[in-house]
Amino acid sequence: MGKNTGFKEFSRATVPYRDAADRLVDYREIYTDPEASHLQTQGARCMDCGVPFCQSDHGCPIFNLIPEWNDLVYRGDWHEALHRLHKTNNFPEFTGRVCPAPCEGACVLGITDPAVTIKNIESAIIDKGFEAGWVQANPPSQRTDKTIAIVGSGPCGLAAAAQLNQAGHRVTVHERSDRLGGLLMYGIPNMKLDKYLIERRIQLLRDEGVTFLTNSDIGHSIPLLNLVRDHDAVLLATGSTLARDLDIEGRQGAGVHLAMDFLTASTKSMLDSDFQDGNYISAKDKKIIVIGGGDTGTDCIATSLRHGCKSLVNFEILAQPPEHRAENNPWPLWPIIHRLDYGHTESAHLFGKDPRVYSVLSKKILRSDNGALTGIVTVDVDHQFNELPGSQRTWQADLILLSMGFLQPEHYLIESVTMELDNRGNFQANKTDFRTSIDKVYAAADCRRGQDLVVRAINEGRQAARSIDTDLMGSSQLP
Repeated sequence: MGKNTGFKEFSRATVPYRDAADRLVDYREIYTDPEASHLQTQGARCMDCGVPFCQSDHGCPIFNLIPEWNDLVYRGDWHEALHRLHKTNNFPEFTGRVCPAPCEGACVLGITDPAVTIKNIESAIIDKGFEAGWVQANPPSQRTDKTIAIVGSGPCGLAAAAQLNQAGHRVTVHERSDRLGGLLMYGIPNMKLDKYLIERRIQLLRDEGVTFLTNSDIGHSIPLLNLVRDHDAVLLATGSTLARDLDIEGRQGAGVHLAMDFLTASTKSMLDSDFQDGNYISAKDKKIIVIGGGDTGTDCIATSLRHGCKSLVNFEILAQPPEHRAENNPWPLWPIIHRLDYGHTESAHLFGKDPRVYSVLSKKILRSDNGALTGIVTVDVDHQFNELPGSQRTWQADLILLSMGFLQPEHYLIESVTMELDNRGNFQANKTDFRTSIDKVYAAADCRRGQDLVVRAINEGRQAARSIDTDLMGSSQLP
């Protein structure tokens, strides 16, 4: 695969982001356009490794044919590379931007050298495909008499809709928000995933025959029981949207918000009016504290910086990860190492340092006599989260954003039926057939397994589609 000696000849070189000073003044994507020659050189680093762990269970959750399209890019056959990429991934323009790339963590070359830049190559293949006009709507040649309702238009719901539509079924996707895309639309800022890319892909699905309904809040505006009665199958792809809150003194009151409320309002205001309507939680001239890390925490950091915050601190309850893999974190497991994401480098550019403070536990939110937020009290903890005596600190804050993950799907959706839940409050369904305890109702991705990656949501959407198709037709030709 690639050039036989490429991994020896060439060093890893990722496609750089736009300069921090430039990108902080707008909401355009942070990425730069790579040269084809650069990507061909990076594709040449892909080894003939025998067992490509990049597409194993430890690597790509959708089992992308990574060595194949690395080799094709190296050889300059971009059209065939796109064909191979679309065999396993409905939306590489999404994963090529927002996926943390477990494939790179499992790259065999990564045992001794930096991994192949798989994510960069994936993103470039699909971008070139759209630019060249190779990505076109492909409606199914025949239709069945089966109708399917999908609840949720995030990556899982969209992937399932794409697959079931290709099988010839009539698919309707219900989205409770005013725009389609779920987490992709309102949970990820525009600078990381331009909303045009989502709208472009959804228009292709429309052209292929998928029906989309916005402001269709199943469980509120329409009982789930009605969907079950009126369709041959219903797929729940709602995500895990009940956020983990912070149960400490002073939590209730102005100035403390869930991360997703902050991000959603910001993106919606940007799309509706370029922020002219004022319908968002502004960080301008405020002292910001983001509690919790991960991608969502980073997105809160980057959005606050673009609003024009006065200062910014990010609390992490975990200890700072090591620079390199620890002995108990061997290849091909996902490397738990210290990383600088785009928001961290932007904060360092403005304020001179990484905003993260590690091993910190929030104890009490401080408020003035009139209830206004003034700060927060923390204590340092050890690796077992035991509080360290004498480590209490007080931090000033005008706005606190809670980015501590999600617990489970919202249950109002299933009030009209009696559905079994697992011990974490997810919709009970196994990964073999994705069936719930309700006849004709299936569940996939985060609402079934808990909060996870976009790429895993796409995978489960595809697998659930195959299961539904099999149940409806007796067999399935879907991959």
